[in-house]
Amino acid sequence: QVQLVESGGGLVQAGDSLKLACVDSGRTFSDVAMGWFRQAPGKEREFVAAIDWIGANRESVNGRFTASRDNLEKTLYLQMETVKPEDTAVYYCARGRNRAYGLTSDNYDTWGQGTQVTVSS
Repeated sequence: QVQLVESGGGLVQAGDSLKLACVDSGRTFSDVAMGWFRQAPGKEREFVAAIDWIGANRESVNGRFTASRDNLEKTLYLQMETVKPEDTAVYYCARGRNRAYGLTSDNYDTWGQGTQVTVSS
């Protein structure tokens, strides 16, 4: 059974940088795209960033967040720069259904438990 475990969340101040990690226990991490989503209180889950299976193409909801991956370590990362209070949310990593990434949650079939990021002003 594939499991995704996120880490790296916490309480930070506005303007700080933060790097989240997601370790995939599955066998085929390097064969699929990976994504990051977030959900703030009272809001729907939204797309944050994604990266294709070899890291050649990536997408981000803004210019401050960047997804990257280490296929040997089966780990997905989210580098967050200049965080803002509105970035406060639970961040989830997700395993794609194929090699190309998608921007909506239906393109992903396995989700982590999430890691809380809280940005104070």
